[in-house]
Amino acid sequence: MPRRKKSNKKKSPIAVSVIAVAIVALFLIRLYQVFEPLLRQDVFRNGIVGPLHTGWRLTALGNAFLSSVTYFVLSVAGMIVLIGFLRLRRWSWVLLMTWTGISLVISLADYFYSHANYAVMTSNVIIAFALNIPDVQRIFGVRRDNGSSL
Repeated sequence: MPRRKKSNKKKSPIAVSVIAVAIVALFLIRLYQVFEPLLRQDVFRNGIVGPLHTGWRLTALGNAFLSSVTYFVLSVAGMIVLIGFLRLRRWSWVLLMTWTGISLVISLADYFYSHANYAVMTSNVIIAFALNIPDVQRIFGVRRDNGSSL
């Protein structure tokens, strides 16, 4: 029976896989949030049946479209970050850490002032903890082997 050759690639820790799964979960949540406001306004059944704005103010339909476009942009950006993250690019680690921090602040504000999205909060907490694991930081070149940050 032939032996398998050992790969010269570094084996990434399980935390990288956990982060990738959390990013995919966030993508699916954001994808749902793209269609949810449009479904609430019955756009797919009735079409666009009114103005998107009146003067300088958005109508309910306009708010639904703006919300859908915003979540669509976030979904696409999340996929770009995921691709960079799976390729172990340093910029993706930095961008993901920044994005996670901002998203956690927004989620906390939503928690205290309106409605909380616990799935997004949980995914962000998992990502934040996993990104701070020293082995993950070393893989992405954010931390040196001696433990100091770059």
